[in-house]
Amino acid sequence: MSFVEIRDIFQSYGTRPILERVNVTVEEGEFISIVGASGCGKSTFLRLLLAQERPTRGTIRVAGADPAQEPGLARGVVFQRYSVFPHMTVRENIIAGESFRTRWGRVSGAARRAAETRADETLVRIGLDHVAGNYPATLSGGMQQRLAIGQALAAKPRILLLDEPFGALDPGTRLAMHDFLGELRRETGMTVFMVTHDLEEGFKLGDRVLVFDKPRWDPTDPNAYGATITYDFDARDGGIPFQRITEDTHVFRPE
Repeated sequence: MSFVEIRDIFQSYGTRPILERVNVTVEEGEFISIVGASGCGKSTFLRLLLAQERPTRGTIRVAGADPAQEPGLARGVVFQRYSVFPHMTVRENIIAGESFRTRWGRVSGAARRAAETRADETLVRIGLDHVAGNYPATLSGGMQQRLAIGQALAAKPRILLLDEPFGALDPGTRLAMHDFLGELRRETGMTVFMVTHDLEEGFKLGDRVLVFDKPRWDPTDPNAYGATITYDFDARDGGIPFQRITEDTHVFRPE
């Protein structure tokens, strides 16, 4: 059984279809890059994986469990714009990530001291121990994004979801973040789904690259059909197609 099983997913907002007939399986520990034109449902797909949204039709199962009804600790998420708490120090942000796993969302006493020790270990691991007492606003973009990833990892998710995590970074910082993410992935072995507009980045970091597109297209009504996975490339084999999902794009031409 595959770790993540996505079967016959459809998603619509009102009468507008966003995704249709999305089917894919992912093994535990795989890194999946997701690419495609703007507006073709990539971020919607990520929200469905997070269980922030529920599909109109179809199922998403993780480790054979019933479909999630809401976001949970098994899934961590990092957005493009540094999803950290600005009123907390760097160390407190990491502790907050761990406290998500507690009943009341906080830790105290001996548990707090243990969490602080683990937070300091995490900060060393992500290279932010020297700014542990700083607030996020004092950090560079790359440091803030490292903090966001460290916070997500502190909750010990089985799946890490990244939505354009490096899009706002300068080229040098972006390359450094690629190395950082690769190291963390090798250390944790977690399953990663990353949305990116950068095809080169997708192939560099991913084991597989999923291409989202609209196989059906009505030029008189561009929103008439939803997108799906049209290609599934194996990035570990020089971009050889892992599986071609659909036939050539069909253009609907009214009589």
